Amino acid sequence: MQKRQFLATAASLTALSSTPWLAGCASRRTKTAVKPAELIYYGGPILTMNDAQPQVEAVAVSAGMITAIGSAQELEALRGAATRMVDLQGRTLIPGFVDPHSHIGGVGLQAISANLLPPPDGGNASIADLQQTLREYIQTSPEVKQLGIVLGFGYDDSQLQERRHPTRDDLDAVSRDLPIAVIHQSGHFGALNSAALARAGIGPGTPNPEGGVIRRRAGSPVPNGVLEENAFFHSLGRIMPKLTLEQSMDWLEKAQQLYLEFGYTTVQDGRSDAGAIASAMAAAESRRLVIDVVSYPDILQLGDGALANKLKFSRSYTNRFRIGGVKLTLDGSPQGKTAWLTEPYLVPPDGQQPGYRGYGVLSDVRANEQVAKAIHNGWQILVHGNGDAAIDQFIAAVRASGPVEQARAVRPVLIHGQTLRRDQVSQLKELGIFPSLFPMHTFYWGDWHHDSVLGDPRAQNISPTGWVLGEGMVFTSHHDAPVALPSSMRVLDATVNRTTRSGRVLGPEHRVSPWVALKAQTIWSAYQHFEEDRKGSIEVGKLADLVVLSDNPLTVESHQLANLQVLETIKEGRTVYKRDGANF
Repeated sequence: MQKRQFLATAASLTALSSTPWLAGCASRRTKTAVKPAELIYYGGPILTMNDAQPQVEAVAVSAGMITAIGSAQELEALRGAATRMVDLQGRTLIPGFVDPHSHIGGVGLQAISANLLPPPDGGNASIADLQQTLREYIQTSPEVKQLGIVLGFGYDDSQLQERRHPTRDDLDAVSRDLPIAVIHQSGHFGALNSAALARAGIGPGTPNPEGGVIRRRAGSPVPNGVLEENAFFHSLGRIMPKLTLEQSMDWLEKAQQLYLEFGYTTVQDGRSDAGAIASAMAAAESRRLVIDVVSYPDILQLGDGALANKLKFSRSYTNRFRIGGVKLTLDGSPQGKTAWLTEPYLVPPDGQQPGYRGYGVLSDVRANEQVAKAIHNGWQILVHGNGDAAIDQFIAAVRASGPVEQARAVRPVLIHGQTLRRDQVSQLKELGIFPSLFPMHTFYWGDWHHDSVLGDPRAQNISPTGWVLGEGMVFTSHHDAPVALPSSMRVLDATVNRTTRSGRVLGPEHRVSPWVALKAQTIWSAYQHFEEDRKGSIEVGKLADLVVLSDNPLTVESHQLANLQVLETIKEGRTVYKRDGANF
């Protein structure tokens, strides 16, 4: 069944490849090398992600580039005395994954924080579990002594037994002396203990900032420790100690290693601040980046001053780093119930009345200004829009920016699009807005969306990949690390199966074939980044960015996709990660 589905999908996508959405994504390169190759991979399925030639038997690599593909017999002619022959021994070779949206800087923070994730990625199923994890972290982590603050990442109120956020009182029970800040898995909330609230300057008289909420104790102006959106972002910035450049680069290296374990050869930093840009540039200059990192500074922090004038926007890398465009955030998190909807949440969050629809971050006027600024400067703009009201605001801003052709030229990207409506999909197509969707939510928060956040039918249609394909468009599928681990196989599984933690299938019409899901993580992601001419598929003339998988995603049972393992990650012909025990 899967093989027939793959062949049918490949045929249909080949027919679509003449559209602008797929321009450059199904090239038909037939050039072959004449000099002996440095490397030849053979002995297992090789999935090219090219609809015109989906699978080959062998790949030749020289000087970091793919120089020939074809049958094992054809490439035997390129075998020289110094050629290293790599027998895959039945494993599957695919292009390296191109990360369509995440925050490598945030993954560095996650790497040095207490792991507060719920199962299956952590062990925190209750507030008592979370408290114990923090206590153990305080006793064992060198970062607590170095930074003078306790950081935890990844708690999820929807998965805790108490179904609530930890409060200042819960965290004070761990320590009243050390400042404690724990970050929600969405990254849009946090909880601070009393010491951290004091350091952040938050007390009973502190007003809510624009685009944020300081939650209070019932019937009292006293903050309960839980902060939403801009209230949290601003506070975290005030309580975090200033890192040395060396510390920042160390965090970045730890994050880079995690991406490599999941097969990513190109990684995004989807909302960079000045510090993240400085550390990435320093890491690049000192040759500490082994994979490509493309940064999208927050356009609101960029402003019109020295930082904006200093940065060089480019579509080519310098020492594996480039500034690819800008990021704009228009709303919050659906699982945290701060995304901006046109229809009310099924169950309003604490402190809100029936009819609550979340909220936006910017006025329409300011959103229009920022989108127009990016488009007029020729900057690609990534726009965080989870709620359909935020997506409406983005669509309206692109329309107001000027000629459609000018907007299309920068390939504006909708990030997340969780509650994207069917009528909005055709508008994205009209305006050339590229959808980077988040089907991974179907696993992590699908039950929560169904039972508490959205209800039927809205929950069935989160990240509606079926509607996008139905319009003749393509999409990318991301993990938004550190919101979730940068697990390429979990992304693949969720995009294909859309199965929740409880086993419910959420939105069966939006399930796609493994071939389509792989394209959403490789060639279509390369297209999103203006890199489809050199990445995302196994074709002659492209970079030898490759991944070896433990089995073939096109032939294993679909419910086994999440169990596939990345055995080796190869960047431009050089192995940059190999799983322990991988002996081919």
